[in-house]
Amino acid sequence: MWKYRGQKRPSFAPAPGAGQESVWDYPRPPKLVADTRRVEVVLNGQRIADSSRIVRVLETGSPPTFYIPPADVDTSLLEPASGASFCEWKGCAHYWRSAVPGSSDAALGWCYPKPQTPFHSIAGYFSFYPGRVRCLVDGERVDAQPGGIYGGWITSEIVGPFKGSSGTSHW
Repeated sequence: MWKYRGQKRPSFAPAPGAGQESVWDYPRPPKLVADTRRVEVVLNGQRIADSSRIVRVLETGSPPTFYIPPADVDTSLLEPASGASFCEWKGCAHYWRSAVPGSSDAALGWCYPKPQTPFHSIAGYFSFYPGRVRCLVDGERVDAQPGGIYGGWITSEIVGPFKGSSGTSHW
């Protein structure tokens, strides 16, 4: 079993091509990276978020998670969802669901109201599950990270394999 301990990309992870990133070159602990590409989040034809002021969280083995400033999110379309979770790096996450009557109770996204150091800069920023809402990065439709519980955004520039895929529970 391979465990990341600061060594180079493992043999099971293919090398990225030109203009691509391997999730196996991302650090642990994760780091924040500002990004100015346009990100859109849409549910049933309604735009929940639209921003070019995002922050990506890059962590070994996982596709990037995109965080959107609250000023660029239409919070009138969201309401708190039940449940919370704890990330060893960022702290306690609070979940959000659609506020549109008749919508599912499933969480569409989350935020960290009071993240731990050094993640203070994403306090109140929203991230969304690409498997539950339509997410786009510069017009490219985002694929969801496998596993159902993860929030990574897979685009053509990202190379795996990804945490959450079948057989990755030991990562």
